[in-house]
Amino acid sequence: MLAKWEEVANRYEELNRQLSDESVLNQPALLHKLNKERTEIEELAQLFTVYHQLRKQEADAEQMQQDASVGPELQELAAEEARELRARRREMERRALELLEPKDPRDDRNTFVEIRAGTGGDEAALFAGDLFRMYSKYAEKKRMRVEVVEAHETGIGGYKDVVLLVEGKGAYGLFKHESGVHRVQRVPATEASGRIHTSTATVAVMPEVDEVDVQIDPKDLRIDTFCSSGAGGQSVNTTYSAVRITHIPTGVVVTCQDERSQLKNRTKAMRTLRARIVEAERDKQEAEIAQSRRSQVGSGDRSEKIRTYNYPQNRITDHRIGLTLHKLEQVLGGDLDELVEALRASQTAASQAAEPA
Repeated sequence: MLAKWEEVANRYEELNRQLSDESVLNQPALLHKLNKERTEIEELAQLFTVYHQLRKQEADAEQMQQDASVGPELQELAAEEARELRARRREMERRALELLEPKDPRDDRNTFVEIRAGTGGDEAALFAGDLFRMYSKYAEKKRMRVEVVEAHETGIGGYKDVVLLVEGKGAYGLFKHESGVHRVQRVPATEASGRIHTSTATVAVMPEVDEVDVQIDPKDLRIDTFCSSGAGGQSVNTTYSAVRITHIPTGVVVTCQDERSQLKNRTKAMRTLRARIVEAERDKQEAEIAQSRRSQVGSGDRSEKIRTYNYPQNRITDHRIGLTLHKLEQVLGGDLDELVEALRASQTAASQAAEPA
């Protein structure tokens, strides 16, 4: 790892020299390319400089710890400092491994997050609503923009299904580990006997794709318009602003009625349609090495869960990495960083372990 890390740091210094060269400054295309590369490796290169300073401080502290001439009090202080520096160094190495990991080119893209009520009736729909609010708050904390593309409410504050578009650099990378079955254990508000119920919701995460990634022939589309309506069928818009687009060759159907403008709804629906078609094509091409989006979330059965949200114990457990946190309220309030970082670290560790020695 250190050799690769040092190579990146040397490349960063070389880029700094090139970017101060007048001949490069006169070539806008090359300047843009070099600046982009420099930005991509900047954090890793700067981390390398701090890491070497840290290692020197750690070595000095360890040397003082072994030096009997300084007295036991100073030796103890040096030992404490060495322990703190060692912990910081290991954390830095963990971050470097993460940054050195080959990046999924889709990580920086906007992402669609689809949440659907699973097993559990009305309680599952209410839980789907909780997940919708949790992800919305998390995205907002990360200064990302959230749009509701499609939603079918139950009328009691829950959702049969809801599709979000999260816009911002790194959106897909933040949310991609959320795909799967999420299980909730709690006493429903309507449960008179106080029994704990178990319900589920499924989450699927897809990166948004650019127009150039998939060509959609307008002749292959059937576009229907209708009046938007809210929970219970009550009309909230008397104009034909809602849009349903069907891609005839694949059978993919997308509905959007969030905006009052038919044009805006159509634009949103096309973005969702494009992402779904590409995802379906990718699933087909990678059938041998990856499950499709729908098989990732399975049937929504309780036994397929990736994460459990236990209200009575204020507990959230991610079963994939065996992580349990007793901060359910904070997580549902959008504080997902600890879970996301743990999942990323687990993925990096697995990739490192799979590399040949």
